Amino acid sequence: MHDGCTGSFGSGKAVVDKIRAMGFNTRPMPPGVTINCIECGSDFEMTHLETKCPSCEMVYGVTPCSTAYPERIKAAGKNY
Repeated sequence: MHDGCTGSFGSGKAVVDKIRAMGFNTRPMPPGVTINCIECGSDFEMTHLETKCPSCEMVYGVTPCSTAYPERIKAAGKNY
């Protein structure tokens, strides 16, 4: 099921589905990764590989191999 760091994901939902299936969604992110929510414009810190915007509940996800690349954090949808 796991294909290392070579997997390509077309959408935020695919990223979140993958990390949930692998049980990685509750893993902590490295400290200091701040993103700007595409839905409400709020800045917030990603605390886990799956994190919800505290202002509007947009769900974001990133794979473990991509935590060093904030541009790979993907939005999956509100309350996804």
